[in-house]
Amino acid sequence: MVRTNDLILRTMTILISFILLGFSVYIFLAGHNAPGGGFIGGLMTSAAIVLMYMAYGYEAVNKILPINYRLLIGLGLIIAFTTAVGSFIFGQPFLSQTFDYFHFPIFGEVELATALLFDIGVYFTVIGVTLTIVLTISEDQ
Repeated sequence: MVRTNDLILRTMTILISFILLGFSVYIFLAGHNAPGGGFIGGLMTSAAIVLMYMAYGYEAVNKILPINYRLLIGLGLIIAFTTAVGSFIFGQPFLSQTFDYFHFPIFGEVELATALLFDIGVYFTVIGVTLTIVLTISEDQ
């Protein structure tokens, strides 16, 4: 294992990761009624995590984020599939969405749609697949 002292990379990684993660959440929340949403948000989150792996190393990031990315793929697929098939319960076609308005104490009246649940599944699946591929390729042989 090679140890380096990349102070600039590590310092900038903190700043860039917060920017990427913040913009990823914005794209995720803004995109469930527009194209993108979960997919682009998942790619941006994956890019931030890959940047952390590059700057800090595999062991350090796994201590902070002890996530099994293969299980994240399965969880995402289950959420997306359940949301897509859930429309059959209400006699609607596959992948039909519905929405309603809910009142939250801090946010007030908020519209929530089933497309948001589907996007969460896509978001988790994209993160899991991307990081599984990148970390598998980067393993020492």
